[in-house]
This record gives sequence, structure tokens and C-alpha cells, in this order.
Amino acid sequence: MNPVRIEAAFLADPALAAVLDVLPEARIVGGAVRDALAGSPVADIDLASPLKPDAVMDRLRAAGLKAVPTGLAHGTVTAVAAHRGFEITTLRRDVETDGRHAVVAFTDDWREDAARRDFTINAMSLARDGTVHDYFGGRDDLRAGIVRFVGDPATRIAEDYLRVLRFFRFQARYGSAAPDAAALAAIAHAVPGLARLSAERVWSEVKRILAAPDPRQAIALMERLGVLAAVLLEGAAPGRLDALIARGAPPAPLLRLAALLEGDADALAARLLLSGDEHADLAALRAAPGLAPTASDADLRRALADTPPVVLTGRAWLAHGDAGLIARIAAMPVPHFPLRGRDLAATGVAPGVAMGALLRDLRQWWLDGGCLADAAACRAELARRLGSA
Repeated sequence: MNPVRIEAAFLADPALAAVLDVLPEARIVGGAVRDALAGSPVADIDLASPLKPDAVMDRLRAAGLKAVPTGLAHGTVTAVAAHRGFEITTLRRDVETDGRHAVVAFTDDWREDAARRDFTINAMSLARDGTVHDYFGGRDDLRAGIVRFVGDPATRIAEDYLRVLRFFRFQARYGSAAPDAAALAAIAHAVPGLARLSAERVWSEVKRILAAPDPRQAIALMERLGVLAAVLLEGAAPGRLDALIARGAPPAPLLRLAALLEGDADALAARLLLSGDEHADLAALRAAPGLAPTASDADLRRALADTPPVVLTGRAWLAHGDAGLIARIAAMPVPHFPLRGRDLAATGVAPGVAMGALLRDLRQWWLDGGCLADAAACRAELARRLGSA
């Protein structure tokens, strides 16, 4: 290993500096190091330390910083500085794994800690002076666009089968070269182990894969290796996802899932434990075909009266991606039927089934007219109907 030194803007962050002042032996680890080297925006900054969790907490508190024991069983403490949290995890080595969880022991050996991580590009650490510690060639792999497991791929996967899906997540973002052959062989052998994963973990990773700028090659690889069929039991149609992305649709995971999913959205939502909002959005996107590009303004207003613009836009992307229609949806004000039950009550209509039926009939009249009638016109129609009753 030949350490190199880089300029990372986040090292000058005062909040991070306050933590590193207290824990000078700590290093930044994981995604922040990878993304800094890749020139990508750095989101979360996690640290590792050779100190035991109790010692980390003692130092933080002695310096007046808040220390939260967020995961002591795994050696994780959250330091709060300037109202921001930084996870600090004691260096670890695996003692026992079962494909889902690991029993760990603490260590002070940085290489031993790096050896238990999933991919070489995630196994680097960064000291405060900008020195990158890279024990397994992650920097070279990142430059070459190779996602490679640390050590033996089969061993890494057997420790946690979620690493199969994580491979495709990172392949979608960083894998510009031909996929690592050893990784592919181990993944194909490990497909049955995916059934051991919790639904929440599977959906979390699938969502992240779909959120990549262009996941098409990763999805195709998942299909070839049998992974896609193992996680989308309801069926998948990668060709529809390819077409959606080729149209320039935004990288919205649920929109992409609506294109990719072949089978029952309700069944998938129940099996993978999508949130209520996610389930509703997925179902809405797939509930009806998109408007035709030649839809009239009246048709568009009628559609907007019953369906949120984001859903109509998503359906348009799924159907054809016509830029003109999508622009019209964005520019069209959402029409709202101007009458309520109280308007009918003010004219003497009694609350009940009859009022509800009359209100629905009036709204249908408004829709048939292209949603153009204002409150006065609707009241006039109400008076006409009451007068002729």
C-alpha cells in the first residue's frame, strides 16, 4: 500500500474538525472517501476509531460534545457537533456471521477492519491530513471502474447476502469497466441466499439501484444472473425500463419500478413492505394509461381534476415521454370543482344521499364542460336543476 494525499473540502468543515480535535487518531471511512476520490458530492461522513466506544464517549463528553450511544453492540457512537451528527465506529473484525448479521469483536488494526468491508472502493480510510489509506487497491479499482469484493467474493457474500444487491448498486454508479468475473460467479451461486434477507433490506437496495443515474446495465446483469427474478418475484420487464430511461425520464425510483414491474403492484408492495405512500404512488402510476400527446386542453383539465400532476406526468413518461404533453401538464393550472355541500345546503338541499348524488351530477356536468364553469356558473346550473325538479 502506497498512501497518497488528497485535498478533500469536507476536511475543513468546522463541525468535523471539532470531532477530530477530540479524536485525532480517527479517520473518515467508507462512502465519503470513495466519493471524494471520485469527485462526487459527499453526503454522510462516517468515522472509525481504534478506541473502544466508552473511551470515545468519554473524550467527546469531556470536550463538551454530545455523545449518543446509537449502536454500542456494534461499536457505534454518534458525536454531535454544531447540531450535526457523525457516526464513529470502533474498528472491528467479524467473529461469526450467518448471512444476515455478524458478531463482531473490537480491534485496533485498521487493515483488519478494512478486510471485513464489502468492496475495495468502500474499504479506504482518510486521515485528517488528507492521507488515503488503501489496503486492497480501492483507488485503482475506482479509477478503472471496477466493483470488486474485498478478498474472496463468496466469503464476503456469505457474511451478508445483501452484498449481492449492494454489488449492483455500486456497479450502476461506478462500474464503467467489464464486471469482475469472480464477483459474478459468486453472485450467481449465492442467488438462493437472497431469500434469507428481510423485505425492508431488499427494497432499500432495489430502490437505490433504481435511483442510479443509469441502472440499465446493472439491471440487465441482475437479469442474466437470476438476481432480478429472485427479488422481483412478480415478474420484470427490463425492456420497459430501458425505454423509459431512453426517453429522458427523471431518475425517480418508483417511476422506474412502475416501468420495470411486470406483475401485480399490490403483491409487490405487500411483499417488500413498501410504505403506504410508496404503495399508493406505484399503484397510481400503473392504474391508467397515460394521456395521448394529442389530448385536448379539455381532456387535460379533466385529468388534472382527478389526478395529481406528478402522477399524470409519470404516466406520460411511461407511455411515450412526449415533451410537449409533459410541458403542458406542468403549465396547466389544476382545476377545482367550485361547489361544496355547504353551497347546496344554502339553497335548501338537505344533507344526505340525495345531496351527494346531486353534487356528483353537478361535478360531472362541470367535467363534461372541460372544467371551465366557475362558481357562479355552477350555482346557476344548480338553481336550474332545482327549479326543474
